[in-house]
Amino acid sequence: MVVPAGEVRRRAAAMALAAALAVLAIILVLLLPAPTAGPPSAAPSPSVALPPAPPGSPGPPAPGGSAPAQELQETDTPEAGQAPVQPPVTEPPVPAPPVPEPGPPEAPDQPPEPPRPVPLPESLRGQDLTVIPGAGRVVALTFDAGANAAGLAKILSALAARGVPGTFFLTGNWAANNPQAVAQIAAAGHRVANHSMTHPVFTGLGDDQIVQQVRGAEQAILAAGADPRPLFRFPYGERDARTIAAVNALGYAAVRWTVDTLGWKGTSGGVDVQTVADRVQAGLRPGEIVLMHIGSNPDDGTTLDADALPGVIDRVTAAGYGFATLDALLGH
Repeated sequence: MVVPAGEVRRRAAAMALAAALAVLAIILVLLLPAPTAGPPSAAPSPSVALPPAPPGSPGPPAPGGSAPAQELQETDTPEAGQAPVQPPVTEPPVPAPPVPEPGPPEAPDQPPEPPRPVPLPESLRGQDLTVIPGAGRVVALTFDAGANAAGLAKILSALAARGVPGTFFLTGNWAANNPQAVAQIAAAGHRVANHSMTHPVFTGLGDDQIVQQVRGAEQAILAAGADPRPLFRFPYGERDARTIAAVNALGYAAVRWTVDTLGWKGTSGGVDVQTVADRVQAGLRPGEIVLMHIGSNPDDGTTLDADALPGVIDRVTAAGYGFATLDALLGH
């Protein structure tokens, strides 16, 4: 069978094309490396030098691996297009000052020594004084305290208003129960004296009991802030040669009175303010010692001495007399 010339040419061209493709495949096999397991990798790109990553930041993903999921977290590095953020300045801690070691404990303050007692003049021994010898035209107002303090405020007010000093004979019990009153008396500049501890009748006491009464009152009055030495008054005025000598041996002078106002009897005892003033006036003489009382009458509650005091002072002053404390006995 005769093949047409056109068909021959087409077959020849197809065979030539097949041969060319076969040659090309051989060339590619020779030029390309043998394939490895896994998918073919892309041709490596030229390496570019990257700046070192800051400490603590994640590095680039490993070749052939998938990029890790990005975490939401704060970073000290500035974002693109923002000004760098300066890290906070950390100041070093200030060291605490050293704590001084405790030293030896300080010695407690020593209590002040009690004042030295005024010595008893020899001329005052052996007697229970009823006037101030050689005092001139002065009167000593004295106030006994053994019961309560009902009249004290009026007495201190009257004395202060007229600038008159007084002498206050206190029992130890009264001083212990009224320490603020003792302090008021002393602060006002008045004289404080000893009137025994419990106000007993001294003629019925033994010598040891007398010591207890006098020293007990002395300590109680000192503890309240005043010094009674060396003036003493017997309770009820009861004394004898033995008891006078006993208090003298303890450093005290015995002081009685010139006139008792009897204000302590109260209105229930038939006394009034006028009676008190009249009795002081009747006994007026140089060196007169007037006995008055601070407390109220236990039956009627009156304080006649305190009530009468302003008039008493005015009448004594009008008579041309001044006033002194019993320190005048000691030459003060």
